[in-house]
Amino acid sequence: MPMSVLQDQAALPEPQHLIMQARWLAPARARLLRRVHVARRRCILDLGSGYGSVTPELVRRGGGTVIALERQWNALQALPDRFSGAYRTVGDAVSLPFGEATFDLIFTQLTLLWISPLPKAIQEIERVLQPGGALVALEPDYGGMIEYPPEIACGALWVKGLERAGADPLVGRKLPGLLAAQGFRVRVSLFNTMTPPEPARFDLLAGLPLTGEERHTLKRIRERAQALSGPWAQIAHLPFVLVTAIKEKRRP
Repeated sequence: MPMSVLQDQAALPEPQHLIMQARWLAPARARLLRRVHVARRRCILDLGSGYGSVTPELVRRGGGTVIALERQWNALQALPDRFSGAYRTVGDAVSLPFGEATFDLIFTQLTLLWISPLPKAIQEIERVLQPGGALVALEPDYGGMIEYPPEIACGALWVKGLERAGADPLVGRKLPGLLAAQGFRVRVSLFNTMTPPEPARFDLLAGLPLTGEERHTLKRIRERAQALSGPWAQIAHLPFVLVTAIKEKRRP
């Protein structure tokens, strides 16, 4: 199961969690980047780069300049080697510090669920993309979690905790329509690989603002999950909506 990231202005999750998550999403991300011909892109924005879990991949696969934008400077400084070959910039998605038509590719992963208001961020993405430029976005939808057996299900805790933290746990299902309304040509798919769940998902969930009763429930769920043996004795799958959106070229 992929693990959501808490990208509030106080702290990010531990770098190893974000890097592990990036590895989990790597096959889907690779397909999307091939779809938009990443090697031909000359100016790429890594929007919400965090500690640079995907930045090296964009530098390696892209055909030009890569800019990593994160609103927390400490994240950009923490692992400088991961930003080798990229420029680092502090900024916010609802007010991008770039001119019009700066980028021909914008990549974002587990960032847009933390952005409010999201329509404003999409307007900004459209503004800084060149005509014919592409957005690649991988965003979760916690309302569609698949969990088994029922006694280890914690989807409701994720939804409540994320909402209290200021995130939109249902962003995955909303994003395609918002992009289409902004004039993008949108293509959508779902992550189609299920793997045994990571125990670290409970640590990330515990980092959200839960009530005392919810924390007690989470403790019981964790104990039940630990008692299950075998890699497929439990399932905890978070659906990801995989989006490529093309800014239409202006007609003469």
